[in-house]
This record gives sequence, structure tokens and C-alpha cells, in this order.
Amino acid sequence: MQLINIDKSLYRKHLNIVIVGFIATLLILSLVFGQLLIASFEVEGVSNFRYNLLGVILSLMACAAILHSLKSTLFFTEVYYVWQLKQTQNSIFRKLTKIKAAAKNNNENALIILLYYYQSLKLVYQLDDNTLTISTVEKDLNKLQEIITRNEFTISAEQFDKSLLTNFSSSDLQ
Repeated sequence: MQLINIDKSLYRKHLNIVIVGFIATLLILSLVFGQLLIASFEVEGVSNFRYNLLGVILSLMACAAILHSLKSTLFFTEVYYVWQLKQTQNSIFRKLTKIKAAAKNNNENALIILLYYYQSLKLVYQLDDNTLTISTVEKDLNKLQEIITRNEFTISAEQFDKSLLTNFSSSDLQ
């Protein structure tokens, strides 16, 4: 997954619309499904909690199906890209200790993964206005760039591929 420039204002606008739309749809469908289930199966003297809970579960499934069908539309391009980027970051984070250990030994794959990871974090933090931790990421990125330069590697984030992560499985100590 390559890093691309995202129009921050467009991304934030679309993300806010998606969030509000999801919440409103979830709320409305939960009420509708809950009321339909209560009207269909109501038993006198029995709590309606289970019908309301089932209504929420059904509405969550409906919202997930709606989002799944809309994810390839032009409107969702930026939001879906950032969601995928965050999933990739999560995959890297789970193996980060081993990747950093391998990077200390100048493992090129580990350096590629770390470069991609830090650059993608910086991109997401800028999009999400996360000013608290972006300075830490920039420091880590600068340290990594120094290591790459000192060892005369020609490494870029474009070299990253998810398959590089398979070299850092839980049974491997690189």
C-alpha cells in the first residue's frame, strides 16, 4: 500500500459525514428494528430488552453492509484509504518490537517497514490533527533517516509491501 497525499479538508468533510450518517442510521434502524421485533413477538410481562438488543445488532449488521457496499465509491476514497492505512499500521505495530530489533542490526526489510510506518503515522496524524504525538514520530523518523544515511542504504517507503511483515512472525526473532 503506497502512501498518497490526501486533501485534508475533503477527508475531514467526508469523514464527518460518514460518522454522522453512521450514527444517525444506527440510531434510526435500532429503533425501527426494536419496535418491529417488540410488535411482532411481544409477550405480556416479559422485558423488551432482548428485542431492543437484537434491534441494535441487526442495525449494526445493516450499517456494516451499507458501508461495505459504499466503500468503493468516489465519496469514500479518502476515508477508506485512511482506514486501510490504519489497518496496515496496526499490523506493523503488533510486530514492532521485532522489527525495531532487526532494524538495529541494519536489516533492510525492517528499515523499509519502519520508514513506511513512521511516514504513514505522520500522514495520519496530520490528517487527524494529532499534534500531541506527531513530534515524537518526526523524531523517530529523523533517527531512522540518519541510520539509513549512515549505512548508505537506498530505502524508501515505496518499497514497502505487506509481505515484508511475514519475515517478522511471532516465532521468529530477527
